[in-house]
Amino acid sequence: MRISFKTIAAAGGLLAFSFGATAQTAAAAGGTLDKIRSSGKVVLGVREASPPMAYMLGAGEKYVGYHVELCERVLKDIAPQARLEYMAVTAQNTIPLVQNGTLDIGCGPTTNNMARQQLVAFALTTYVSEVRMATRVDSGITSLDQLAGRNVSASSGTTAVQLLRKRERAQNVSYNTLLGKDHLESFLLMEAGRADAFVLDDNLLAGIIANSKNPSAYRIVGEPLGSEPIALLFRKDDPAFKSAVDDSLRRMMKSGELEKIYGKWFVAAIPPKNTSLNLPMSATLKQLIAEPNDKPLEAYAK
Repeated sequence: MRISFKTIAAAGGLLAFSFGATAQTAAAAGGTLDKIRSSGKVVLGVREASPPMAYMLGAGEKYVGYHVELCERVLKDIAPQARLEYMAVTAQNTIPLVQNGTLDIGCGPTTNNMARQQLVAFALTTYVSEVRMATRVDSGITSLDQLAGRNVSASSGTTAVQLLRKRERAQNVSYNTLLGKDHLESFLLMEAGRADAFVLDDNLLAGIIANSKNPSAYRIVGEPLGSEPIALLFRKDDPAFKSAVDDSLRRMMKSGELEKIYGKWFVAAIPPKNTSLNLPMSATLKQLIAEPNDKPLEAYAK
């Protein structure tokens, strides 16, 4: 079963609040694993337009991607009898929906940082991204220094927005930041010429470009704004669920299964256009697979 959060939002958010409050009460009584056993289902928060991490294929609302598959593998391991329900969420509403119990696990590309750790818990890091910019090939833009005073698109609620503002302060420059509601809208701002660059995680930029109308018209350029640990997330103060998820991920890391899943989504051709992102696993992620941890963004600060 797949649920569109847009439908809930259209109803004024009351249904989401009511269900969330009920789910939160149930979870608080015995934890997420007990809630899943009692209800017979688990609700996964996914994204509609964040390839290759989490995205929707076709009109049938089939959700796929690296983090979606990791979520599915973990849940099959720790709750094999549970029915999986998929809820389309955004960067802005994922954490509130985890907090109120509407979502059991967030499977989108969410950055683990100290501020968010006050609100939710994160699993072991399963990807480390570099925040960079995509530009049109014919723009001539190759460096962040060239963006001063120009239009830059970014997705509302992402750490890319925070990193842009941090650089404005550090470099005493100013960007005209245009916020898209999701990554597709942010890319369209650049595609339409309204923005000169689009700033986001490199893996997401590669996925969006690969599935655009004219992939050869865009390129990822410039120095990284920062490195970010990406992880699955779930309700805070539920050590039993975190332990179950982390243990399952550790088994996949040790067996080599996680590396195979990575290769499927980052190196091999992926749908819908059967193109490859050509992003081999970084040395940083290889080290994290050898020595797993759930350290926040601040541990990666330069």
